[in-house]
This record gives sequence, C-alpha cells and structure tokens, in this order.
Amino acid sequence: MKKCFQVIMTFLLMFGAVFVLAGCEKDNKVINNKIDEKIETNNQEEKKKEADNLLKEIKIEQVEGKVISDVFLESQFDLAVKLFKESVSASKNKNVLISPLSVLLALSMTANGAEGMTKSEMEALLGGGITIEDLNEYLYTYVNSLPSDEQNKLKIANSIWYRDEEDLTLDEDFLQAVTNYYDAELYKAPFNETTLTDINNWVSKNTDGMIKKILNEIPAEAIMYLINAIVFDAKWDVAYAEEAIFENKQFTNILNEKQIVTMMSSVEQRYIFDSNAQGFIKPYKDNKYSFAALLPNEGVDIYDYINSLTKESLTNTLNNSMYASITASIPKFSCGYEITMNNILKNLGMKRAFDSKMAEFTKMVNSVRGNAYIGSVLHKTFISVDELGTKAAAVTVVEMGIECSFSYNYYIKLDRPFVYMIIDNQTNLPIFIGVLTNI
Repeated sequence: MKKCFQVIMTFLLMFGAVFVLAGCEKDNKVINNKIDEKIETNNQEEKKKEADNLLKEIKIEQVEGKVISDVFLESQFDLAVKLFKESVSASKNKNVLISPLSVLLALSMTANGAEGMTKSEMEALLGGGITIEDLNEYLYTYVNSLPSDEQNKLKIANSIWYRDEEDLTLDEDFLQAVTNYYDAELYKAPFNETTLTDINNWVSKNTDGMIKKILNEIPAEAIMYLINAIVFDAKWDVAYAEEAIFENKQFTNILNEKQIVTMMSSVEQRYIFDSNAQGFIKPYKDNKYSFAALLPNEGVDIYDYINSLTKESLTNTLNNSMYASITASIPKFSCGYEITMNNILKNLGMKRAFDSKMAEFTKMVNSVRGNAYIGSVLHKTFISVDELGTKAAAVTVVEMGIECSFSYNYYIKLDRPFVYMIIDNQTNLPIFIGVLTNI
C-alpha cells in the first residue's frame, strides 16, 4: 500500500508539473502574442502617420547656387524698402515689424508655380526682373551663407501643405524646385481641424514658440499653403550691465503721450546718418549680426522720413557707417505685428496673382474645379529686445485658392415631390427618369 501510494503521488506531481508548464507556455504565448500585436499596431500607426502627413518621397538634387551679385542685393534692398513703406502706410499709429526675407522666400516658392504675366509680375517685384530660376539660385546661396550658431541663432524653415483631393494634381517640377532650393517640407492633408492644428503647431515649433498661431480657420476654397518661418535669437556682443539699466524713464509715443519705460544705455562705435536722421549700429556676438537704429532729426515727422527712404538712401546709410563714440539709449521692449499683404503686393505691381480668373499657376497645380490663385498673403512677426540680446520671429503664409470651389452653403431637403434619374455619365442621357410624389 505504501509503495502504491508513492507511485500515485509521483504520477500526480508529474502530471501537475506538466499542467503548470503547459499553462505557463500558453500564458507566455498569449503575452507574447499581445506584445507582438501591440508592436505591429504601433508600427502600423507610425506608418499610417507618415502616409497621412508626408506628401511624397522626393530625392533632393544637388544645386550649385549663384554667387551673390550687386544686382541681387539692390533688388532686395528695393523690396525691403517698398514692403516696409507700404506696411507702415497700412498701419498708421501702430508698431510695424516685417521680415522682407520671410515674405521673399514664401512668395519665391509660390512664383515657381507661376507662368505668363503672373510670373513676370512676381519676378519684377521679388527680384527686380531677375528670373525666378536665377532667384532660386541666389536665394539658395544667400540663405545657406547666413551664419547660425549658439550665440547667433538664425533658423529658416519652409513647408507646403496641400489639400488631399483626387482632382488636385501638383506639378512634379514645381515640387522638385521647392525641395531643391528651399528645402521645403511637403505635406498632404485633409484640411480639417486637425490640419489647422498641425499647421499652427508647425509655425510655433519653427519660431521657438514666439508665434504660436498663424491661421484661425481653413476656408473651403483653400487648396494649398506655402509657409516660411524665421527665428532669430542673438546675444549682444556686450550685454548691458545692471548699472546701465534705468527704470522709470520716459518715451514719447506717436500720439505725443508720455510712457514710462526701462532704458538701456551703452557706448557704441558705429555711427550712421543721412540728411534727416542719425543713429548707430550695435553688434551681436562675434559680429555676425547687428542691431541698427535711425532716429529722425528734431522736427522731422517719422512718416515723412519713412516715405523719403529709397533703396539707394538706405544702402548708402548702412554701407557708410563712421567710427565714433556714441552714447546710445534703447528702450527695453517687445511687440508683435501682423498684416494681410494682399493690397500691399497689388500696389507694388503683383496684381495678376490675386485675380481668380487671370492668375496663371498651372505650373504649380491643376484642378478640374477651376483656376488656382493667391487668396491671401499673411505676415506675422514678433520681437523682444532686452539687456541680454534680441529675439525675433516671422512667418509668411501664402494661401492658394480655387476659383470655382465647391460651395458648402447649399442645403437640399427632398421633403416634397421630386424628379429623379439614373443617367449614363458618358453622355448624361437618363437611363431611368421618374417623379416621386408619394411614399
């Protein structure tokens, strides 16, 4: 009996061990399967995310660029002065800050999709007649020559977002050009609330959070956004010491009102002047960038002075600085500015691009829905000047629209007798036709 009991117990223990092992193996298989499923799901979600956001894989081709010429520089001084004067004219009694480079880059990307008179008008404004093909080369060289390091940060980013619709076809040469010369990120998106959030997040990220939002909505007629973002962050070559910062000083504003401000004082060495103003140039670290200021002489109205500026006068003023000892005072300040540049650009001769019937952007996009045109050019900036240095950001958005967009304002309710058909799409002949009067 004793021996029999031992045999039975041994058998039961072995059976239990096998059962436990089998159960553990089953549990491990379940756990491993769940882990594998989770990994696969994450991989699929990541792939889906890439497929949803990335427009297409475009291999960047090597470009050489063009050596910066006087012709290019003169055209950009001209553009800067014109854009500034027109922006001031449109924003009387307001702080105005624009980034001509940001506007130039966004519109130059756009001009790569233009042809005919639309292209000619854009070339005349953006490059003083320089062809867009040559302007691409100049801008590639210029942007890549701008220094950026820990002390002098200058970050430039470009992106293109277009509506995910079957009847929209983007030109491959256009996409290749904006990728080669502007390193543009390309996104295909549904243009819904998620896209709106994605665009604003892209802007915030590429301006270091200084400009958190550029779009409030995406209109039904919008088919594409071409966006440039620039962020600048540099330290003064010599920071303001505590004893050089003065509280409770006065600043007289445009309405002749006295405002209490914090003034920062320093001794600078580069003096600039013209017949109606004088000022100074203050360097940032390593002399890679500088802050320049021009103060109109007593009795000279600020708007009269701005209106008197030309590309020649501004070029001469900045190029002919003198070494001198200048005691300079700058108010500590920060401000933001935004403007829709449609009328400004039209006033400067770029009219056809905004005309829904006459614009010629077939080198950019084709659609059976209608003709593509520029719906708006939005520009937004921010600057902060304090004792340590300067931070500034700019965003320019070119919104492309379609002339004959589908309207979402029609509401049709079949709640009374109606005619109905089944038609042949090739000929539109009705295969069936009827009227429903009663259900």
